[in-house]
Formats: sequence, structure tokens, C-alpha cells
Amino acid sequence: MRVLIGGGSGFVGRELTRLLREKGHEVTLISRQPGPGRITWGELESGGLPPCEGAVNLAGENLMNPLRWWNESYKKDLFSSRIDTTKTLAQAIAASPSPPHSWVLVSGVGCYKPSLTAEYTEDSELTPFDLFSNLVKEWEASALLPENVAKNTKQVVVRSGIVLGRDGGAMKQMLLPFWLGLGGTLGSGRQPFPWIHVSDLAGIIAHGLEPPADSPSPVPHVFNGVAPALNTNYEFTKELGQVLRRPTIFPVPVFVLNALMGSERAVVLTQGQKVIPKRTLEAGFQYKYPDLTSALKEIVGN
Repeated sequence: MRVLIGGGSGFVGRELTRLLREKGHEVTLISRQPGPGRITWGELESGGLPPCEGAVNLAGENLMNPLRWWNESYKKDLFSSRIDTTKTLAQAIAASPSPPHSWVLVSGVGCYKPSLTAEYTEDSELTPFDLFSNLVKEWEASALLPENVAKNTKQVVVRSGIVLGRDGGAMKQMLLPFWLGLGGTLGSGRQPFPWIHVSDLAGIIAHGLEPPADSPSPVPHVFNGVAPALNTNYEFTKELGQVLRRPTIFPVPVFVLNALMGSERAVVLTQGQKVIPKRTLEAGFQYKYPDLTSALKEIVGN
């Protein structure tokens, strides 16, 4: 297959590119910078979709960018970087004389309302309730293809949890304090912690890119991109401490996180959702890292 990846130079994009090339597929990245094996977003808009059998969008400003202060300009960038790129790619697919057979958008589990008790599957009802749930709703809506195109192109949405891996994502910022013995729970620690190893997220996306078995549906196939293990922030903290052989005795109070990150952004860490990958498992996806122990041991190199 020839696969086009928006935002392919990021943390998840690098892992997905590696996996697809390993499987013998040809990958072209859509990026802000031109270069070999790449096209720019401007070239996609002016020249249309290059020949491809699959397309993926992973583009978006990093929500946890420690160098950016939480303000209106940053929030605007979070929305526009996701929605505008998704819309550009969806429009290029719709206008193509030979659209790809599969189109995958990776969004987030922020569409599910944080709760200590509620459990969510791909079939759960979604009602936007805050900034991130509105973002996911607009983001996923911007990926929808016109009905005549959706007859031939399978539409897939992967709602990703917190992505864990060695070369980026949440772990990049967490490992140093934990190595120094300064790690601890965030807030109460009781909040659910929906996570996935970056290799498994890449695997679910690759699974979504496979040609449809029957005629595609106008409604996107939604898969929860989370591990099947349901863990809390406390369990994650203790497991990471054990794998690193470090104490985890320094909890970070909610008010500190709110002050450092902005309260709207801090909810991603201080609140969480129990997300079950029901449809992902039913589709026969085999996780390499279904539990925290195996995932964290791989990440820290044990």
C-alpha cells in the first residue's frame, strides 16, 4: 500500500511509519517542511491528493507542550492545528479521482466525561461538556467524507488514550522526576488513567488502514485506542516506581497542576475516564502491551 500520513514526523507518526515500512508499505508524510518522502500541506491543497491507498491524520499542536502558557492563542492553535489539517485532507480525498480505500483519523478519549465509575465503549453516547469534548466533536466531524465518496472509502476514527513510549509523549516529561525519586500521584490518584503503548496505537491505526472486507459505511468505524487494562493514576505511579526501583512519595496537589498548566488543561491529568476498547478487541486486534508492567518494562529498557 501507499500511505499518506499527516503529522507523520511526530511521536506516534514515527512509530506508525516504522511499522508500515516494516510491513512493506510505502509512506509519504505531509509536513510543514518539504523534503524527500514528504509533501507540504500547501502542496496537498494546490496539487491535490497524491496516489495512495490509505491516508491518516495525526497532525495537531502538542496539548502538553511545557513551553506554551495556557491562553486563548494556545487554545486556538489546539483547535486549528487539528481541525484545519483534517478538513484539508478530507477535502483532498473527496476531490480525488481515485480516493484511498481507507481514511483514518486519530482523535482522543477527551470526548468521554471524566468519572470514577462510568465505563465507556465505542458505542457510548457523546454529549460535549467542556473544551476537549467540543474539540473532539469538531475534529471528528471535520473528517467526514461526502456520502458518494464514503461508498468507496472506509472511514475510521481511533480515539487515543495517553500514549506511552520511550521517545516522546507523556513519558518524556515524567521519566526524569521519577528517576530522581521525585515521582508521585497526580491529585488524588484515584482518577482512571486510560493509556496505550505507542506500538499498540500504531498497530490499531495500521489495522484500520486495511482494505474494507465489505462495502464501506457512511458512518465511521470508531475504535478506542487504549490498553484493555483499566488502571488508575495511583496504579500507574506505583508500577512506574517499581519498574524504575524508585520511591513515589511526592504527590502533586491539584492546585499546583492548575497553577502550572492552567485548570482547563490540568483536567487531562487530574481527571480521567474508564475507556474500554470493546470494538478494538472484537476486531481481533492483538495487543503487544496489554498491561502496565509489560509496557513500562519495554519503555524503561528492562
